[in-house]
Amino acid sequence: MAKLYYYYGAMNSSKTANALMTHFNYEEVGQRALLCKTETDSRDGVRKIRSRIGLEMECVLLHELQEMDEEQIRSYDCIIVDEVQFASAQQIDFLSDIVDFMEVPVVCYGLRADFQNKLFPGSERLITIADCIQEIKTVCWCGRKATSNARYNRDGIIRDGEQVVLGANDQYVALCRRHFKLGMLGPNIKKALEEKAEN
Repeated sequence: MAKLYYYYGAMNSSKTANALMTHFNYEEVGQRALLCKTETDSRDGVRKIRSRIGLEMECVLLHELQEMDEEQIRSYDCIIVDEVQFASAQQIDFLSDIVDFMEVPVVCYGLRADFQNKLFPGSERLITIADCIQEIKTVCWCGRKATSNARYNRDGIIRDGEQVVLGANDQYVALCRRHFKLGMLGPNIKKALEEKAEN
C-alpha cells in the first residue's frame, strides 16, 4: 500500500543527500523513481537537486508533476520531492492524491520550520496528513540536537524578515533551541564573520 512520507530536519541534516540516495536505491533495483522539487528552490539551477556533499541530479518541478497525466505518474514506482517546505497546501494535497488514488508512494524531504521557528505551509500540511513522519537529525555546534534554522548576518541572528530567503551556510546555521534563543551562532561562524570583516 502506497504511503505519503515526510522526512524533515534542520539545515545541514542531509535531507537532499537522503532524497538522492532514495532515488538511487529505487533505480538500482530496476524501479523508476521521479525526482522533483518546488520552483522556489533555484539555488543550484532550475531543474537540479544538489546536496552539500556534491551529489546532484536533474529533476522536474512540482508544478510540472501536477501537469502530468495519470498514466505518466503511474509509470513511476516512487515520487521523491525535495525542499517540500516551499510547496503550497494544495500541492501537498495533490501529492496525497497520487498516493491515495494512483497508489504511487511519495517521499518528501524538507525543513519543518523557518528562521523564526514557524512552520512553512508545505510542512504544516504534511504534518497534518502524512502517513509517516520522521526527523532526520543533526547537531548544534554544542553537540545538542539542532532544531532551529537560524538566519544570520555579520550582526548576528536575524529575527525579522521574509519567510523565504534562499541561502546556504553563508546565511543559515542549525542550532539547538537554547542557542537559538540566546543568539549564539557558535565559534566557527563567529570566526568566519570576523575574518570576513577583516577582508
